[in-house]
Amino acid sequence: MLSSLEASLKLGYLDDVNLGGTIKTVASDVAKIIIAGSEIGFSLNVSKCELIAHKDFQVDDALLQSLHRVEFEDASLLGAPLFPGVALDTAWDDRCEDLAIAVDRLSATGSQTP
Repeated sequence: MLSSLEASLKLGYLDDVNLGGTIKTVASDVAKIIIAGSEIGFSLNVSKCELIAHKDFQVDDALLQSLHRVEFEDASLLGAPLFPGVALDTAWDDRCEDLAIAVDRLSATGSQTP
């Protein structure tokens, strides 16, 4: 089934799969996933699928065109930004806010001297 995929990048955990490679390879792998899934009663939820590609990159495959397109600077994987840009800036700001809150909370606690 999925072992016959030939993408240059294949990552997966449970129902979350990430593929990478040429557009032809990724399109072929997605088609194989759809076929393998249908054989065991699963279907690909295209509304949850993303295609990370440069904004100027042309995609001719109809299935891949139906996926939600994500620009490099907005791309993240499991909550971690993949490239410099908006996603990284947002994640950095969020972590700085978390640390500021932690510092405020720690400064409000009393010391533990005997």
